[in-house]
Amino acid sequence: MSQTEIPGYTYGTDAVSRSPVSLQDLELLQATLLLGPDDRAALRRSRDLLAPRVEEILDVWYGFVGANPHLLAAFTGPDGQPDSGYLAAVRRRFGRWILDTAAADYDQAWLDYQHEIGLRHTRRKKNQADGAVAADHIPLRYVLALLVPITTTLKPFLADGAAGDAEVEAMHQAWVKAVLLQVILWSHPYVRDGDF
Repeated sequence: MSQTEIPGYTYGTDAVSRSPVSLQDLELLQATLLLGPDDRAALRRSRDLLAPRVEEILDVWYGFVGANPHLLAAFTGPDGQPDSGYLAAVRRRFGRWILDTAAADYDQAWLDYQHEIGLRHTRRKKNQADGAVAADHIPLRYVLALLVPITTTLKPFLADGAAGDAEVEAMHQAWVKAVLLQVILWSHPYVRDGDF
């Protein structure tokens, strides 16, 4: 499925507003995370391993969310039942997010879309992309905490087909840094103006 066929996927379009985080701030964050050229190269190498397995990865991640009612609540309607259409729509974008993360293209369009992703976790834009009727906000604590299950469960997929332990470790560390960078950017809409 191409990115233009994914409903609600607005990366690189005029449908998202400009991030309040500057490219210079992004560079400083990358420097603070020690996310450098070697990490970007490792992310790009990981793409070939992960692209054919996106659905398997999503099965693991969705299994984790589904096994934790406090996380599944983000997709639950007023009837107390998970909204399967909403889960499926987000899944398609989440799969694309894997490929976008592995592309490691940290340009203005990428930065703007990270802000959009952050907004879609808050009351300002939650549910709007899909017209869902579900929880109107994802607590920041869960957005931050998901860094660990996302990156931990990804490592076996990196190991399956990688050249060796050092290569697996390089790709995994790059993913940890890249996901942490995104989680930091997604937190911006949660933070009081001037405090980010």
